[in-house]
Amino acid sequence: MRMIFNLLLNSLAIFVVSYILPGVKVESFWIAVIVAVVLGVINVILKPILIILTLPINILTFGLFTIVINGFLIILAGKIVPGFMVKSFWWAVLFSILISIVSSFLHSLSREGSY
Repeated sequence: MRMIFNLLLNSLAIFVVSYILPGVKVESFWIAVIVAVVLGVINVILKPILIILTLPINILTFGLFTIVINGFLIILAGKIVPGFMVKSFWWAVLFSILISIVSSFLHSLSREGSY
């Protein structure tokens, strides 16, 4: 049950951030749910491999290269999911940063209410 709740919170974050950024388009909330699932699968399968392959540059940039990897993974999700479009790499990077912030905020609100 908690996993479904987290999926819905991440979908809400994707949906909200897509309205804020003009370079990112999500057609509906259900597309945002699909994007959240696809990003989750990509983050579980591809991200660890990419982190290991780019470890030297990641160490040199003190982990900031992970933001670049997140941007590429969001562009990949945009290619996979119809109805989810990202105009450029920089919009994808900004989208990834804002998703992280909004998602953290929503998750912190949900934890406060559960105590």
